Amino acid sequence: MHGNVPIPAATGPAESDAGPRGHHPNGSRPPATLAGVLRIRGLGRRFGDHRVLSGIDLDVGAGTATAVVGPNGSGKTTLLRCAAGIDRPDEGEVRLDGRPVDETDPRVRASIAGVLDDVDFFPDLSVAEHLELLAFAHGQADRVVVDEVLAALGLVSARDQLPATLSSGQRRRLALASCFVRPRRLLVLDEPEQRLDTAGRAWLAARLLAEKSAGCAVLLASHDPQLVAAVSDAELVLGS
Repeated sequence: MHGNVPIPAATGPAESDAGPRGHHPNGSRPPATLAGVLRIRGLGRRFGDHRVLSGIDLDVGAGTATAVVGPNGSGKTTLLRCAAGIDRPDEGEVRLDGRPVDETDPRVRASIAGVLDDVDFFPDLSVAEHLELLAFAHGQADRVVVDEVLAALGLVSARDQLPATLSSGQRRRLALASCFVRPRRLLVLDEPEQRLDTAGRAWLAARLLAEKSAGCAVLLASHDPQLVAAVSDAELVLGS
């Protein structure tokens, strides 16, 4: 959203005071004309007797971004993990292009790129080798793509380093780079601004706007109001 442009709504039905709820800035659902990529209906998730999410409805269309906001512990990461198929909801459904989201489905894995809280790297591969292998595995044989992403994220000087030798900020940038060297219909990003400096956050905002322009759907959780304002078309507020 930019300036006074209205925010299309992401939906989440009213709940008890303890549960998450959707924030509807204009009181309506996203426009029906958007090409739906991600569709969530009635999603609920609990851990033992603790209910984290309940009755969440959400649509993310092609070329749009939805930001999930709320305090720590409100269920943002759990929602993103369900959206990516890493975690399974106890109630409701998650669909990608009309198909149930299942991490074991090759078509789902080929369509969703994400940075969540459990990013792993190949410990014996350098930064560049890691990205080249990931790109090749997803049919991107052109090494120029890897070189461009390394340059954009300021990782050229670290291209021959092993992941264990990187700083926390470099590891975060490598995680983001892993998303951008492969095809994607949906980006799922959990606090992607973490450990990025001011220039890195500006690059991230510009990159996400470019992803939207290319038709990618973006679902992100963030504590950075400037990033949310710069890239999101809708917000889902949890835990308020």
